[in-house]
Amino acid sequence: MELRTDPVAAALEMSESSESRDVETSEGDDYESLPPTASLATHMTAGAVAGILEHTVMYPVDSVKTRMQSLQPDPQAQYRGVYEALRRIVRTEGLLRPLRGLNVTMLGAGPAHALYFACYERVKHTLSDVLHNGRNSHVANGIAGSVATVLHDAVMNPAEVVKQRMQMYQSPYRGLLDCVRTVRQTEGLMAFYRSYSTQLTMNIPFQAVHFMTYELMQERLNPCRQYQPHTHIVSGAVAGAVGHLSGMANAFRTVYQLGGVPAFFKGVQARVIYQMPSTAIAWSVYEFFKYFLTKHQQERSLAGAAAT
Repeated sequence: MELRTDPVAAALEMSESSESRDVETSEGDDYESLPPTASLATHMTAGAVAGILEHTVMYPVDSVKTRMQSLQPDPQAQYRGVYEALRRIVRTEGLLRPLRGLNVTMLGAGPAHALYFACYERVKHTLSDVLHNGRNSHVANGIAGSVATVLHDAVMNPAEVVKQRMQMYQSPYRGLLDCVRTVRQTEGLMAFYRSYSTQLTMNIPFQAVHFMTYELMQERLNPCRQYQPHTHIVSGAVAGAVGHLSGMANAFRTVYQLGGVPAFFKGVQARVIYQMPSTAIAWSVYEFFKYFLTKHQQERSLAGAAAT
């Protein structure tokens, strides 16, 4: 069968093809690709902002979670749910009571998350080059998440100790400095790291699964690795939920020894309400600032090159 070329039809096809390419280009420009690599300062800055915002936004729920997870709570601090707990705390202890201890959390969360994300990115890229020729490697993601957790918890653990003591019902401490001074004088400096090994036992499996899940979700939802806020939010929320389940499984033995079977159900509602949105906030804020700072650096470099 002989093929015939019609000049008019060919011209129309070329015009449609050109318009199609223009549409694709404009759609692609809506979300620019995330940088494959960013500077250490960018990772640390984006991580610090993400950590501070995550803990600040979710802090009232975290205060409730701490009280509801207590194995020996005060009779006046036993709650049926998160909303009821917040309402009672505000009514009986004051409007700002759910925010008590936020200052030490912000002081710890900034540097802890700066190291957390920067270490994760560096170790992930290094191991991916070795294990998978630079492509995404779930093993590399899991190992990088575990290493990042060791650094994060080393910085955050003292802040967690002070924060939880200030969050408890009828906490005897007047403030941050009073709590730090009293703990150091009565229990010694090691009190700030007494729970470090336990934290790592629970957090390393959680964070390994968390990072692997996040990167897997990004492969499915955002294979081109563009800056798309909704994919970072969804991936972060799913990663937080899946990682939390793995962390709970690893902590079963310790929790059972401390409080028996009922201890497993203390604060479950608060943990679920806290974990998914907090992880979604952390990842979406981190990815935004990584994109924003890297784009700003690239624009400055191009402007400098054009000037010369």
